[in-house]
Amino acid sequence: MDLAYIPSPSTGVINLGPIPLRGYAFCIIIGVFVAVWLGNKRWIARGGRAGTVADIAVWAVPFGLVGGRLYHVITDYQLYFSDGKDWVDAFKIWQGGLGIWGAIALGAVGAWIGCRRRGIPLPAWADALAPGIAVAQACGRWGNWFNQELYGRATDVPWALKISEGPNRVAGTYHPTFLYESLWCIGVALLVIWADRRFKLGHGRAFALYVASYCAGRAWIEYMRVDEAHHILGLRLNVWTALIVFVLAVIYIVISAKVRPGREEVVEPEAVDAGGVEDAEAGDAKSEDTRSGDAKSGDAKAEDAEAGDAEPGDDSGDAAVEADASASKTSGAAETAKG
Repeated sequence: MDLAYIPSPSTGVINLGPIPLRGYAFCIIIGVFVAVWLGNKRWIARGGRAGTVADIAVWAVPFGLVGGRLYHVITDYQLYFSDGKDWVDAFKIWQGGLGIWGAIALGAVGAWIGCRRRGIPLPAWADALAPGIAVAQACGRWGNWFNQELYGRATDVPWALKISEGPNRVAGTYHPTFLYESLWCIGVALLVIWADRRFKLGHGRAFALYVASYCAGRAWIEYMRVDEAHHILGLRLNVWTALIVFVLAVIYIVISAKVRPGREEVVEPEAVDAGGVEDAEAGDAKSEDTRSGDAKSGDAKAEDAEAGDAEPGDDSGDAAVEADASASKTSGAAETAKG
């Protein structure tokens, strides 16, 4: 008897009238918004302008969705093009099936187009977005929970996932690999944020760290899954992909650190130009204030000087002098009369 387990939703779709609201799609959308929000904060902290991450994401996200779906359909073609299957299902993305490898690869192409249009270095943009991508994956994995898919081997651990009977699945309790990967991705995001602050990663190294650390976790999580997959030398295709991409990411980090150490000083030239114009305008305003202050000071000094010139010729001063002279004359006449 199972004393504890994680229940699965009875359905992954809520119908709002004629509009179906799918849990899988909501998880993907929430992940995209979180990635853009966090990436925007990191981009601004690096000296970029607000809104730039979202502008480039307009290119990266659609490319990423197409790439993710293509990777899934190509690597699991038997689900759509074998006997008894309907190839139209390959377009039903809401039923699940996005390969992160294809999403990152083709999403990078879209990001490159967006960065090129804005004159922004792609590696710097990728570094800013890297933790957000990991968090987006953590959110997206809950879509597998809604669809009751991509779970692991059967188990009776307290945190086992309860799966109900359905097409291509047997009722029971299984390892919740979606939860394992979601938590791993949160850890990857925190690792990249810490390492970026500690070592000032630049020129794409923060993104490479995200790729390497994610692949390390994906390899063992993928090994636990029991869904149908192609195998090469006894290992699932995605395990091989994770291992190869991990090695490539580590090599990039090592070579990049030697060839281009440090971090980019300027990530968005437009932001620097705008800041220079604002500084120049502020400088002109200060100069005008200084000139105005000097003029006022000069006027005040001139007024003081005029006031100083007016004091010697004061009428009261002249009257006092005349009174003293008159008194002297009167005193002298009196003394003469006495003599």
